[in-house]
Amino acid sequence: MRVINGLGFAVPDILIPQQGTDLEKWAVIACDQYTSEPEYWEKCSTEAGDAPSALNLVLPEVYLGTEVETEKLASIAQTARRYLSEGILTGLGTGFILTDRSTSLHPSRKGLMAAIDLEGYSFEPGNKNICRATEGTVLSRIPPRIRIRANSPVELPHIMILIDDPEGITIEKAFEMAKAEGIEPLYDTDLMLDSGHITGTFIPDGSPVAEAIIDGLSKLKSANSDGLLFLVGDGNHSLASAKAHWENVRQCLTEEQRKDHPARFALAEIVNIHDKGLDFEPIHRVVFNTSADEFIGKAKEYFKDCGLSFGPAVDGKQSFTVVTEGAEDVVISLANPPHSLAIGSVQMMIDALGLECDYIHGEDSVRKLATSGNTGILVPAISKSTFFGTVEKEGVFPRKTFSMGEAFEKRFYLEAKIIE
Repeated sequence: MRVINGLGFAVPDILIPQQGTDLEKWAVIACDQYTSEPEYWEKCSTEAGDAPSALNLVLPEVYLGTEVETEKLASIAQTARRYLSEGILTGLGTGFILTDRSTSLHPSRKGLMAAIDLEGYSFEPGNKNICRATEGTVLSRIPPRIRIRANSPVELPHIMILIDDPEGITIEKAFEMAKAEGIEPLYDTDLMLDSGHITGTFIPDGSPVAEAIIDGLSKLKSANSDGLLFLVGDGNHSLASAKAHWENVRQCLTEEQRKDHPARFALAEIVNIHDKGLDFEPIHRVVFNTSADEFIGKAKEYFKDCGLSFGPAVDGKQSFTVVTEGAEDVVISLANPPHSLAIGSVQMMIDALGLECDYIHGEDSVRKLATSGNTGILVPAISKSTFFGTVEKEGVFPRKTFSMGEAFEKRFYLEAKIIE
């Protein structure tokens, strides 16, 4: 691993499954997806079968608080050490990986696998670090992930980091150079459960392409007077867990050991916010044990001083939609909302009234869960054109505000990195 001082990242030593591994069985979607749909994860288990799989190295959040969580926590570290000792996970040496993901919705989304320096990252609102969170952090989601990190020798990332590179001087340029040099992909595989396809091209440290990547990130950093280079797009809780684990580890290290200890750096995929294959989708809400009529009644009371009205969305007003099975959708608009974002206003109400909710990616999933006695709330997407500027000015968005793409487009666990 080569640490790039002043830029908040390192060129990592990446592990991938050994040649001959069925990567379609190996790679699985981010653990914070389909959190109310255990049947999805059961299908993943069926697909993977007895083959080596990243599913054996992560804890899907659908199992938090269940017996499965206890079983998984006990087996993850043991399986990781076995995969290492048997050569199922093998090292590439120091370098980057250029990724290209295609789905049924987008033919290409380009990314760059690198290691984020956790000393330069913070999820505290209002911080001025080089790498910042974009949303509020749900602290209760961190401990299980810390327990995995504390025992496992490796990490598998679903973290996606955003850069603001309108001219494409970093990732896009690296792809152009790799193509011109005739560098062939390291892996090329379909992803399970109709989640698209991904290729990965290894870029050795010290190569012209690698140096161009570092130069591009350096120029982006220099162009921002606020000191911001990286924003966490997906996987904020994973990066927050990595940070918390690193703070535990660093207490037992000397100053010299802290400079390049593997736990200090978290593997992540960096994506240009201007990539045409990157859409910002809203994260909706499903409120449990509350009917749509009950929710609307509570909304009338909670938003009584906010200019609440019903009917089609109106320009200049903030709107969200209440849905439930067997009933017409109801659009609620606020002339004087308590928050600048619709999801912020909705979440304020949910928190103030102590309602039980889950954070759901995709309208179809919301409607599936909004059965009798439960209520779905659909919210509009936020604009990515002002994304970096908003964080610089106001700090984090409300927790679980946005999603980069639909649920099945999320990053899959494929690569790994040593962390002990």
